[in-house]
Amino acid sequence: MKQNKQLNYYLDLDYTIRLKKNGDGSYFVEVEELPGCFSEADSEQAAISMIDDAKKTWIAAALERKILIPEPARDEYSGKLHLRLPKFLHRSLAHHAKQEGVSLNTYITSNLSRGM
Repeated sequence: MKQNKQLNYYLDLDYTIRLKKNGDGSYFVEVEELPGCFSEADSEQAAISMIDDAKKTWIAAALERKILIPEPARDEYSGKLHLRLPKFLHRSLAHHAKQEGVSLNTYITSNLSRGM
């Protein structure tokens, strides 16, 4: 029962799945953090479906053999970004922010989010 709980713990983690179309039209899919955990299929949907089984098999085998199972990296962002700009661009951005009555930070953030 303990192994099952551990298996479910790992299966619930948000691993990075990479999908690539091969030259022959088939699809290769892998779990980035789990070396050797991959599958191939004729369609994108089938490949994604098959990687779940491959991941379960990989993790179960690692638990049975008491092999350390890597967890997905947790990227945490502070929300701060230091950026170097050409002087003319900095000046232009500051001018537009002033015209709109907002801070330079608010102006840049607003324009970046609209462009994404």
